[in-house]
Amino acid sequence: MSKLIIALALALSLAANGHKISSVETSGSWIYMYDEKGNRYKTLSSSSVGEVKGYSSTFFVSRNGSWIYLYDAEGRRYKTMSYSSVGDVTGVSGETFTSRNGSWIYTWTKEGKKINTRAAR
Repeated sequence: MSKLIIALALALSLAANGHKISSVETSGSWIYMYDEKGNRYKTLSSSSVGEVKGYSSTFFVSRNGSWIYLYDAEGRRYKTMSYSSVGDVTGVSGETFTSRNGSWIYTWTKEGKKINTRAAR
């Protein structure tokens, strides 16, 4: 029983150390991630990340050449998508992001799954 309690306490402490993004900022060759307390907690190279297109508290989206990258709140890239299939990222909010590709607007989950398509106006 005590092993179970220790394992549960360890899991809860690891979850508590997770970050929430309050800002993702580019400065020269670096991208800085800030937490909900305004503290910088992660530095990434802008040459590998590319241009940050938007962020929410749990993930951010960037474009680097022909690729769209999704990063988690710890600064780990977890999804790579083709720019030709996604298009221009127009916004990130909550657990989704939106893009425009030609005359279409797409809504995507933060996992990179397309959940809606509509005609652009």
